[in-house]
Amino acid sequence: MGYEIDFLPVGDESSGGDAIALRYGNLYGPRVEQTVIVIDGGYLDDGEALVEHIREHYNTGTVDLVVSTHPDRDHISGLRVVLEELNVKKLLMHLPWNHSAGMSRAKMLLSYNSRSLRAELRDSLQGATALEEVAKAQGVPIEEPFLDWTSDDGKFRVLGPTEDYYRELLAEIVEPDSNLASQASWEALVRKLLAGKVHEDLHTETLKENGETSAKNNTSAICLLEVDGRKLLFTGDAGIPALGDALDVLEADGFQPGDLRFVQVPHHGSRRNVSPAILNRLLGPKGEVTKIGTAFASVPKKNPEYKHPAKKTTNAFLRRGYPVHLTQGVTKCHTFDAPDRSGYGSSTPEPLHAEVEDNGDA
Repeated sequence: MGYEIDFLPVGDESSGGDAIALRYGNLYGPRVEQTVIVIDGGYLDDGEALVEHIREHYNTGTVDLVVSTHPDRDHISGLRVVLEELNVKKLLMHLPWNHSAGMSRAKMLLSYNSRSLRAELRDSLQGATALEEVAKAQGVPIEEPFLDWTSDDGKFRVLGPTEDYYRELLAEIVEPDSNLASQASWEALVRKLLAGKVHEDLHTETLKENGETSAKNNTSAICLLEVDGRKLLFTGDAGIPALGDALDVLEADGFQPGDLRFVQVPHHGSRRNVSPAILNRLLGPKGEVTKIGTAFASVPKKNPEYKHPAKKTTNAFLRRGYPVHLTQGVTKCHTFDAPDRSGYGSSTPEPLHAEVEDNGDA
C-alpha cells in the first residue's frame, strides 16, 4: 500500500495558505484502489487547482474525505469549489455555533459583523457558514474533527482538539481581551523594528519555548495518517499547547520521537507554533545529521519581507533529521510506493542557515 501527498502552492508574494491533496492504497495497475483526502483548500482559485490536480493525477472525480482544519480564509475558501465540482463523500469541519452557549449561527454572525475591528474573525465565521451551506446543498454529510474521530478503514484519525479544549478556545475567540491584543500587537511591532541576526549551527538553537499563536490557530484539527506502519502528521496552524495535547495522545499509544515519516510544519513555518521541547518529543533531539523523515511547509513565493517560514524553524526541523521542503509557488509531492509522475523531479530542502532572525522572543 502506497501514498502520495501533494502540497499545492497557495497565495502570492504577500500571502500564503494550505491546499493539500493525498491518496493512499494500491496505486498501480488498471484497477487502482485508492482513498482520496483533501486537507484545506487555500483561496477560491486554489480550490479550482485542487479539482484539476485530483482529476489529472489521481484520475478520479471522487474525494472520500475533505478536512477543514480551521476557518481561516487561506485554508477554507477553496474547499467550497472542491465540494461543488467533485463527488465528496464526507466533510470534517468544526461548527462553532454548536459549541458557544447562547450563540446561534445567526447571532454569532451579527456579533461579528458589529465589530469592525474583528474583521478577520468575521471572515472566518462567514467562511465556515458558506462551506456548511455548500455541503448541505450538495448533500455532503458533515462531522466535526475532534479527538478520536477515525476513518472507516482506521488509517486516518484526528488527534485533537478535544471538544472541551475547542470550547475553551472558542470562548477566547468570541470574547477576546482587547487590551491584551493591543499590547501583543505593540510588542510585536517593537520586536520587528529591533530584529537583527543571530548565529545558529547544528547544535546551537535560538528557538524559544514561549512561542504563542492565536486561539483560532489552536483550534486546528491535527490529523494522523498511517499507511503500512508509516506515520504522516498534518498540523494545520496548530500551536504549542495543541501540539502538546496531540503528542500526549500519540505517546499513550507508544509513539517515540522520530516515528514520523512525514510532518507538516505548523502554520507555514512560524517560529511561534513550535518549541525545542515540542520538537524533541515529536522528532527527536537536536544534532541529528541523518535524515529520518520529510517535512513540508506551504509558503508564498520568495519574498524577504514575508515572515514565513522562520529560518530558526526550518533549522530546528533539519537538525532533528527532518529537512523542510517549501512550496514557494510550486506543487511539492511526497510519495511512497507510488507510480512515477511525469513532470515531477527531486526537491531541494532548506539548508541549515548560519544566520537567523533575532526577534528577542521566540
